[in-house]
Amino acid sequence: MIVVVGGGITGLTLGLELQRRGADYTVLEASDRPGGVIRSREVEGRILDWGPQRARLTAAVSDLVDEVGLRDEIIPAAPDLDLFVYRGGRLRTVPFSAGAFLTSDVVGFAAKLRLMWEPFTRGADPAESVADYFRRKLGREVYETLVAPLYGGLYASDPADMRVGLSLLHVLREFRVRRSMLLPLLRRGGRIRPPTACTFRRGMESLPRAIARELGGHLRTSSPVRRLERSGRTWRVHLDGEVIEAANVVLTTPAPVAAELLGPSAPDAAAIVGTLRYNPLAVVHLEADTPLRGLGFQVAFTEALTLRGVTFNDSLFGRRKLYTAYLGGARHPEVAGMDDSTVADLAVAEFRECTGYAARPLAVAHERMPAWDVSWSALAGLSLPDGIHVAANWWSRPGLPGRIAEARRTARALGA
Repeated sequence: MIVVVGGGITGLTLGLELQRRGADYTVLEASDRPGGVIRSREVEGRILDWGPQRARLTAAVSDLVDEVGLRDEIIPAAPDLDLFVYRGGRLRTVPFSAGAFLTSDVVGFAAKLRLMWEPFTRGADPAESVADYFRRKLGREVYETLVAPLYGGLYASDPADMRVGLSLLHVLREFRVRRSMLLPLLRRGGRIRPPTACTFRRGMESLPRAIARELGGHLRTSSPVRRLERSGRTWRVHLDGEVIEAANVVLTTPAPVAAELLGPSAPDAAAIVGTLRYNPLAVVHLEADTPLRGLGFQVAFTEALTLRGVTFNDSLFGRRKLYTAYLGGARHPEVAGMDDSTVADLAVAEFRECTGYAARPLAVAHERMPAWDVSWSALAGLSLPDGIHVAANWWSRPGLPGRIAEARRTARALGA
């Protein structure tokens, strides 16, 4: 028996992979619903999402959508939408091609000239900070205006607190970046073409719900794991009034929960996992009547705003007058201590400062995201007991494609 602890997208996808391979397994979710951070709800006639606002239709994601029967539920984003960055008092278009970059006003002429030096700079050093790497490769202005908000925004982190070897090196390898970042881009025609963005008619939670249906009775909600206990060659998984014997246990929970479960049987591992930092993030859904059209915008690191970025759900997926604002992160951890009313007022004020348009708050939520910062160096010393495995967004690459890939790796490692 394989017990998967946690019914978020990682645990669900792992369960589907184990089911496909004919393994004996169960997925245990503490709450009364599957999906973890992926949550959707209708508020005032609009579908609101917490967690990811969209997915990218990579080959793996597309295959998963087909497998769980959601193809007809997809809402694709329009292919011609721009992404913006707020800098110097206005929104500026982020260029996704070499030609557009040369003619854009997103950075000045000197910054564009500085970029020509990039092929002559040395390659990545795993020990340096992500901020130092991008600054010396691309220059300070390009880093603060484009790279810091876009890359740091993936983790709600400050790249100055992140290390290349911990959070960036795998991305560089994936894109076959050795010394120069620009030369591989130019060889591909000088244009960045990410896969199509999409959501589902009833929101992103449609995906975990559909996977849960495929798992059937193998998924148990409202089943919190209280304790893990070694028993010979197996593990006793203690629930309320029940014990499950398992040859392997896979923890897909957030790091603090994993640390708590590891504590009695693997205190050294629990201490390491417990040191991983999470960044606070406030998510505010706004109603605003604007002509804005695009994917959304990020805020340059040169700006003194608590707002980190906004998703334009209105133009992205036709959800009329809906915008999702993100505030806080590593650079503004004070949002964790703000009440909902204060956060809502701040989101409205800074949305107006960036766009010029008034807004009304629809919903406020407080989230925490794995920082993938220097605290992740502690994982180099992590040793797990035999039969205990980890598959979580703090363990390997976050994002839906990363979760699917890890589910497959974990299933193979289990011999399923």
